[in-house]
Amino acid sequence: MDYGILSLIPPLLAIILAIGTRQVYLSLMSGIFLGWVILNNGNIWAGFLDSLEGLVLVFSEPGNTRTIMFSALVGALILLVQRSGGVDGFINWVGNRLERKSGSGSIKLQLISWVISVLIFVETSISVLTVGTIFRPLFDRYRISREKLAYIIDSGSAPACILFPLNGWGAFIMGLLATQAVDRPFISLLSAIPYNFYALSALLAVPLIIRFNWNLKDMKKAEERTKSGEFLWPDSTPMITDEVLNIERKFGALPKASNMIIPIVVMIIAMPVILLYTGWYDLDASEGVLLNILHAMGQGSGSKAVLIAVTLAILTAISMYKIQGILGVRENIDWVLKGISALIPLALLMLMAFAIGNVCKELGTGIYVSHIIGSYLHPALVPALLFVTSGFIAFSTGTSWGTFAIMVGIAIPLIREIGVDFSLCLAAVLGGGVFGDHCSPISDTTMIASMSAATDHMDHVKTQLPYALILGGISTVVYLVFGFLGS
Repeated sequence: MDYGILSLIPPLLAIILAIGTRQVYLSLMSGIFLGWVILNNGNIWAGFLDSLEGLVLVFSEPGNTRTIMFSALVGALILLVQRSGGVDGFINWVGNRLERKSGSGSIKLQLISWVISVLIFVETSISVLTVGTIFRPLFDRYRISREKLAYIIDSGSAPACILFPLNGWGAFIMGLLATQAVDRPFISLLSAIPYNFYALSALLAVPLIIRFNWNLKDMKKAEERTKSGEFLWPDSTPMITDEVLNIERKFGALPKASNMIIPIVVMIIAMPVILLYTGWYDLDASEGVLLNILHAMGQGSGSKAVLIAVTLAILTAISMYKIQGILGVRENIDWVLKGISALIPLALLMLMAFAIGNVCKELGTGIYVSHIIGSYLHPALVPALLFVTSGFIAFSTGTSWGTFAIMVGIAIPLIREIGVDFSLCLAAVLGGGVFGDHCSPISDTTMIASMSAATDHMDHVKTQLPYALILGGISTVVYLVFGFLGS
């Protein structure tokens, strides 16, 4: 059944309520409920029952379950490294080096966090989680707002992942291109990089904003508040509680940076290794090592990789602290359970984000939005329309992956029929997905950025949104210019 414009109402309701009320849980559940009411032709009781069943069905998809488990296990890793003295040690180690250098230590700190978020381009969740967890205490120490940290890591990791396609994103997109009979998908993906104006501008904007302290209205207020000693607004609710943030190291434990760095490094290294391991089957030896690696990444499970990676990091931490005599087995397990319980709110948010995504899929939200552009198919407008459409789908559904899956299948036949530049249009689709994801309060990666920076989720969305809209507007204009130049 074609639900038409009704398919837009549930995600838009969730987004508007989230922005207006700051109650993300209520907003997501309202969108889920309304979606199922629409799917049941206005039957409120059936909509209520299917809403509950929809939450249950999220776990029928193993990838969703692994991601939710990953979100909860992150809390265990955070508490363990704090209790061991790893966080204190890392803060002292970085702080001493920043204070020895000439110039502004706060600027260098922000630039370092941006560089690391870009370098860990193997997976957005790992990048955002790692940088946010490591640098949040340092940002507090230097009185830099948590909103700024969330912006830096969110606007560093996703653009880097889409521009450097040797990761799960790149493999996924190459698989989509292959299903559309695109020759040499990897070369096609590389050819789109110079035209991915949003990702390129978002990536380059961060160091410029840091260096010249370009803080727009809401970010400026957040920076001024933090400099006065207040890390959050009075009515804010951080994605991770003060009880977790203020865990002191165990009495007698020395502040050692290695107690934090080693488990984190294990997690970062394990991610691509597990991705390759889970995808290393049915490969053609004649294609060469590089192509086999790319195919393996495409076939590998990203959700398995992040879950196994964080589990290995936790096991590494437990072993290290037991060997050093910092925490016994029982203490380690107790702190693991406390950490998991502390991040149950995030796991619930992820559950609801997946549930509303499923509702949008049932309603055909993405397909409806993509078909709207059918009335405006002047060849010169196509790149800009693809960018805006991809952005709106990602904004409405909260998933860039789902956006790529929808838009690549629509864009490739359209490009062939109209005869517009392939690389330009593919880049518009990919950049639009990242743009919409940056703007959306129901995006799972945006939620993880808020959590790792320990800020209120809507505060992160509000402070990041103006930067994303400005760069998205500029990108749209550039796509228009290139479209008319190429027509």
